[in-house]
Amino acid sequence: MTTRLTNESINSLIEEQLAAWPEAKENFFRLGECRRHSVDLGDWHGAVQLNPARIRSTGAKVDARSISERPCFLCEANRPKEQITVPWISGWQLLVNPFPILPVHFTIVHPGHVAQAEIPLEMAAMAEAAPDLVIFFNGAKAGASAPDHRHVQAVLKSELPLVRLAEQNHPSSRGGWMSSDEFGLDLPFHFMSAVVTPDTDGMKTLVRCMSAFGIDKTDGHEDAGLLNAFMWIGCDVLLRIVVVPRRAHRPDCWYAPDDERIMVSPGAIDMAGILITPMEKDFQQVDDALGRRIYADVAFANHLPEQIKSRFLS
Repeated sequence: MTTRLTNESINSLIEEQLAAWPEAKENFFRLGECRRHSVDLGDWHGAVQLNPARIRSTGAKVDARSISERPCFLCEANRPKEQITVPWISGWQLLVNPFPILPVHFTIVHPGHVAQAEIPLEMAAMAEAAPDLVIFFNGAKAGASAPDHRHVQAVLKSELPLVRLAEQNHPSSRGGWMSSDEFGLDLPFHFMSAVVTPDTDGMKTLVRCMSAFGIDKTDGHEDAGLLNAFMWIGCDVLLRIVVVPRRAHRPDCWYAPDDERIMVSPGAIDMAGILITPMEKDFQQVDDALGRRIYADVAFANHLPEQIKSRFLS
């Protein structure tokens, strides 16, 4: 296929994949059974989505021993024979996600078995080649169910509340990085937003992504695996970036006793405003207050630490 992804080619690829893979077709069909309810997160309104098929990702064991004991499901040699592989940007491989959260959901895989590390700058070229999509990255300790294999994902940018929030509050006239602290809004967590101009300053803005990090709340250490990142082409036809520095992989409610446990393991889509719960009881329990607490457990609720902001703004 051509490098550029249009609505027509996106739909054609999904249709071709579902025709060839009954399990994926069933999972896409079951999206129609997913339910949502809204959560009020101050000046930002999010949602909770019940999606039982995501139990595989939400509950994934990502400790070093579990990873070492299973074959990598993103390596081409280990993928189901039904899964269609489309070569795309810089050799990365475009796959229809067989366990979708949204009706358009791709996984984009590095051709080599290399671990998740810094934010891949190839995301910028992907966003430019697929202007209807938002490309997103889960750090190794921030939602990646395959931290041993470098990959990103993509959905329609119109689906994610965080995309709209950033565009509405970071004017295109202000190129470079800006902290959401400056938005003057009541938000459940804070992040860094960027407008990338098509010049040398824009390249410097993009490259800053490579040194992004979160801060582990257990030991206070900087950790490049504790973050999520998003890139897309905005309504102003400029590349937009959001980086969400994290404090933890999973919220405190994940580790509660079984009868109190809430199975929510936020990845990028969750941080973009759609909290995914594979269990009915958890779907019913996540209300406004618990939603805010989940975000506060894994990200920075009041403001971003200066050591994070200075990495982008200095």
